[in-house]
Amino acid sequence: MNRANNTTGFAKISQGGTAGTCVDIKIIAKYAIESLSSSVIICHNHPSGNITPSEVDINITKKIKDALLLLDIRLTDHIILSENDYYSFADNGDL
Repeated sequence: MNRANNTTGFAKISQGGTAGTCVDIKIIAKYAIESLSSSVIICHNHPSGNITPSEVDINITKKIKDALLLLDIRLTDHIILSENDYYSFADNGDL
């Protein structure tokens, strides 16, 4: 997103299997830099319907946030989606 919080682009970073996926922080940073983003929102789904962030979700969020900060890019939110609900790290004070 730009400074006015307008979307400057989007990208599918990874597609996982039934139990997880690999997230490459360098690829997230690459897309953010190429689109001259000021901030980023990331999201992924939990097909199980359980929207509670896992330890892996929490750890990767912190790593992404710290990496983007080095580039003066803010991680605005990390959203976990299920079929009927969502979890927002920002809304829950986890960012």
